[in-house]
Amino acid sequence: MEDALRRALGTAVLRPTGHTGGGCISQGQSYDTDRGRARRMFLGEVASLEAILKTQTVRVPKPIKVVELPGDNTVLVMEHLEMKSLNRHSALLGTQLADLHLHNQQLREKMKREESTVGKGQGQMEVQFVDQFGFHTVTCCGYLPQVNNWQSDWVSFFARQRIQPQMDLIERNSGDGEARELWAQLQLKIPSLFCGVEIVPSLLHGDLWGGNVAEDDSGPIIFDPASFYGHSEYDLAIAGMFAYVQPNPGSSSVPATTRVAN
Repeated sequence: MEDALRRALGTAVLRPTGHTGGGCISQGQSYDTDRGRARRMFLGEVASLEAILKTQTVRVPKPIKVVELPGDNTVLVMEHLEMKSLNRHSALLGTQLADLHLHNQQLREKMKREESTVGKGQGQMEVQFVDQFGFHTVTCCGYLPQVNNWQSDWVSFFARQRIQPQMDLIERNSGDGEARELWAQLQLKIPSLFCGVEIVPSLLHGDLWGGNVAEDDSGPIIFDPASFYGHSEYDLAIAGMFAYVQPNPGSSSVPATTRVAN
């Protein structure tokens, strides 16, 4: 693998640092460098990391490159960060997540101000306001692909792009006809759950459980995102589902981390 990485990155230096890690479905290995299914998963992760990076709200590892390896393996090379379990920076993470979730709404407000004053509007903004729910590419929650087709309202996106695929999976794997009937009834009630609520699309992490948050000496870090523009409380729901919400608690080489999946 190291020879293939060296060629793909165009580097003469690829030296294991001794740091390893990983998640539920991949393994991690850190290096120092001077310059199928897994591919789709990593491309979605890269797009998510890049979107979060542009907001300058909460720290994420910088993606470097997705590399194809022999044997149907794919590697995501990213910035190496000396991470440890989230502890003393948990309150700051809450503040930064709020900044992330409010970022798109603040872009809208800025766009309106500029349109009313100088007529420039969104064209002068590096990160542009997104007025729909979804994302420009498929992302993955684990190995499960999430299609993020754009919808004009949150109810449609939530029902069609998040719940419906799960119900299809249940029926396909278990043949549970009752679940399909109950889902048909529930779909009629979903709009009433959001009646009178203005939901501005928020850029989300998308898979915010305890295994995807950490910190270093400078502050909190989030990683392994499956981002999309949605209801800001979606991230909180994921965190709560895993009982994670805890409001109190001289070289030219470039550090990089790889995640490998097959």
